[in-house]
Amino acid sequence: MNSHYDAVVIGGGHNGLVNAAYLARAGKKVLVLERRYVLGGAAVTEEIFPGFKFSVCSYVVSLLRPEIIRDLDLPRHGLEILPLDGTFTPMPNGDYLWRVNDHGKTRREIARHSKLDAEAYEEFGKAMLELCKFVKPILSMTPPDPRRLAWSELSKLLFLGRRFQSLPAQEKYNQVQLMTMSAADFLDQWFETDALKATMSASGIIGTFLGVRSPGTAYVLLHHYMGEIDGAFRSWGFARGGTGAISNSIADAARAAGAEIRTKSPIARILVKEGRARGVALEDGDEIFADVVSSSVDPNLTFLKMIEPGQLPDEFLEEVRRYKFRGSSGKVNLALDALPDFKCLPGPGTHLRGAISISPAVEYMERAYDDAKYGDYSRRPYIDIVIPSLTDPSVAPPGKHVMSCFVQYAPYKLREGTWDEKREAFGDNVIDTVAEYAPNLKNIILGRQVVTPLDMEREFGLTEGNIFQGELSLEQLFFLRPVPGWAQYRTPIRNLYMCGSATHPGGGIMGASGRLAAVEILKDHGGKAD
Repeated sequence: MNSHYDAVVIGGGHNGLVNAAYLARAGKKVLVLERRYVLGGAAVTEEIFPGFKFSVCSYVVSLLRPEIIRDLDLPRHGLEILPLDGTFTPMPNGDYLWRVNDHGKTRREIARHSKLDAEAYEEFGKAMLELCKFVKPILSMTPPDPRRLAWSELSKLLFLGRRFQSLPAQEKYNQVQLMTMSAADFLDQWFETDALKATMSASGIIGTFLGVRSPGTAYVLLHHYMGEIDGAFRSWGFARGGTGAISNSIADAARAAGAEIRTKSPIARILVKEGRARGVALEDGDEIFADVVSSSVDPNLTFLKMIEPGQLPDEFLEEVRRYKFRGSSGKVNLALDALPDFKCLPGPGTHLRGAISISPAVEYMERAYDDAKYGDYSRRPYIDIVIPSLTDPSVAPPGKHVMSCFVQYAPYKLREGTWDEKREAFGDNVIDTVAEYAPNLKNIILGRQVVTPLDMEREFGLTEGNIFQGELSLEQLFFLRPVPGWAQYRTPIRNLYMCGSATHPGGGIMGASGRLAAVEILKDHGGKAD
């Protein structure tokens, strides 16, 4: 094995793997080191029960950047995206709201609840599409540094200013609203149907310790709206074989380009000498030297755990300590003997093939947040449910199913007790909530896996269990992410870079952070990201 590399990448999550793939394609000798036995970070598939393959954390895909899929030729390396057809929202009164990928059907369904909303839905979709077009290029650019007067930085700011100035007046107004308003208040301007507003506003709280009426959540809604599959905005899907298949396809592309990948290789510390990163030391005592160290783990682990005291400026460390994680979600993964049977729409059907959203009303969503604000998990939580085995039978034995329940809120810091003590009660509460709508659920469960924020921290290296390596709040976006003045993937230690979701443009199975960091590394060390 090589003892010296051009670049060592810390962490084998999807961003780290993307970073390694682009560096290797540029001719660099690259080593990826992953702490766990399996690649993927939070985008991982694991067989928790025999025959049942769970997407343990991340469970759907939409945000993965098209340029990454194209550049790395991921379909050739096994990536296959299966469409997720719509969102089904059961309601306590026995009714339901079922939006599908067929625009005409969705409009007729909304009209069943409100003819005004059916008309507004058309206009809302057009407005959001234009906003997505405005923001999309920002996802593929290194943030400017407003403190510097260099032309390269001023030109980025000028580019953004010109783009904003070219927007029609109404779109400028919408853009400012999205950056400042709450998701619920923004949607109140468009719609009147409570279940519709609640379900749509849920996209504004994912990965944040905020409620649907908290300012700033409208942007998070847009962040999730920007997902696309084959050029279609707001399209979501499953990776055949689970989300781990996404990570594995990127890993295969990296290997094909010459990268070396090792699992079960936890990092003890980053080696720093004279203000320059020289490599890494593993927990088993081995030292690996490299010209560049690129960390895909979060700022807490990178700067406060892996670097010895005295190597970083105090003011930088103070900003790192201010960086907000505040994990707010958990997962309950179920192995099922049959399909859940919803009272409002009994029997099997295509309504089970999309997302099932337990989000009946805006007040329901805000009350779920009220519990979390005071240090309790939500007694009646927002739950996003998918049954991927209906679309991809390979993840469960014949006739059986896997069901994924993403749950919010599950605050990392509890008012009483610990997550180890509350884990099973939390899982029971989630199942009880879903069973109010699908009474047969408890009788068809063959096994369950409960993933708390503490589990996400311990097992997957996500500080405080935040799925985005830090909240997507306004003060932690663009040139402020993760630290003001250090948003261009570089750090105060020379040759140490950040390439994870804690950098722009943030979380989700996007890969943009890994790619953009590779571009900056190659600017500094020669080579070009194709």
